[in-house]
Amino acid sequence: MAQLRPSSPLIRIFLLFVLLPHSSLTTAQAIDVADWSALEQQARGQTVYFNAWGGEPRINSYLNWVAQTLEQRFDINLQHVKVADTGETVSKIVAERQAGNDTNGSIDLLWVNGENFAALKQNKLLFGPWAEEQPNFSLVNADRFPEMREDFTVPTDGLESPWTRSQLVFYHDSQWLVEPPQTIAAILDWSTSNPGEFTYPRPPAFLGSTFLKQAVLEISNNDPALFAPVTDDEFQRVTTALWDYLDALHPTLLRAGRYFPNSAAELRRLMGDGEISLALAFNPNEALLSVRTGELPDSVRTYVLQGGTIGNVSFLAIPYNAQHKAAAMITANFLLSIEAQARASDPNHMGSTTVISIEDLDASARQQFDSVSTDLAAASLEELSRKLQEPHPSWTPALERAWIQRYSAR
Repeated sequence: MAQLRPSSPLIRIFLLFVLLPHSSLTTAQAIDVADWSALEQQARGQTVYFNAWGGEPRINSYLNWVAQTLEQRFDINLQHVKVADTGETVSKIVAERQAGNDTNGSIDLLWVNGENFAALKQNKLLFGPWAEEQPNFSLVNADRFPEMREDFTVPTDGLESPWTRSQLVFYHDSQWLVEPPQTIAAILDWSTSNPGEFTYPRPPAFLGSTFLKQAVLEISNNDPALFAPVTDDEFQRVTTALWDYLDALHPTLLRAGRYFPNSAAELRRLMGDGEISLALAFNPNEALLSVRTGELPDSVRTYVLQGGTIGNVSFLAIPYNAQHKAAAMITANFLLSIEAQARASDPNHMGSTTVISIEDLDASARQQFDSVSTDLAAASLEELSRKLQEPHPSWTPALERAWIQRYSAR
């Protein structure tokens, strides 16, 4: 599953450092989030404007099924507002707040990434708490999996509902690369010996930024500074070795590092065309899905680096000024249901990774997730258990700005 694109650095900086007045913000008291029966009645006939990335056909098709099901069962009209950049959504909420529009917002539900969640939460632009009142929230077993209550190190405090899991994985064409490199350092050694066989997307593309974070985590030995708000001094100290690494890596990349793809889709094309033999993705099932559609050869295999890779949870949030909060909550709760999660996990549909704790389900419910069982192109469950924590959200725009300044002119 493709991921949300990060917002522009200017919007991020504006939101992270400019506090808006909050005197007239609506709160959770305006609606009884604990009375689910009443919420279902209130939601009938409402339209939910769901702002979510629209660049992946599998996601769009899945949300079409969700819309049909919600209309049939709950009389909710779900409208998927396809966005190319999360910043479009964030800037719209900011503009409505500045205009004094505190009750008739144009967005009811949004797929939000960790950086923008931190900014929206800081500026009190989200409705809630509500997420843990959902009947289906218990399915994620947040006591066992604390990442269900934390987004890029920032506590969700009931302002976000889990939707899917994601994790950085690498995939390779086993016909040409039998034993792929197992660490960030080994990638440099292998790429030096096999020039032109690897590349990564250009930051601030989400996947490219994630590669930077993976590299700095491993190179710095998970320096504790990465999990706190970034400062100039700590940034310089922690990233010095990262830039040395990238300075050495880039000349060995595809086209000698003079070109970087723009997206995960472009990486898949390069692999499918045989131009590279090692690539990366943030959906553990991406290679599996692409092999099944013929986009990648059946010799492609997925794996996780030896020391683990960045993993996180994708969340849904409701803006503070959403017009249809009841219907938005019913929608989020349905997306957390066993039925919706199983369909989303099915490689024949969306092909995501579920947030439900499958081990806690009975045998009948577990069978609904059998479609994501072992596949030669997929990483093993043991590999996917090796997860690294995301750095604090402030590190992402800092890394992106520094990368652009250092490498874009070359």
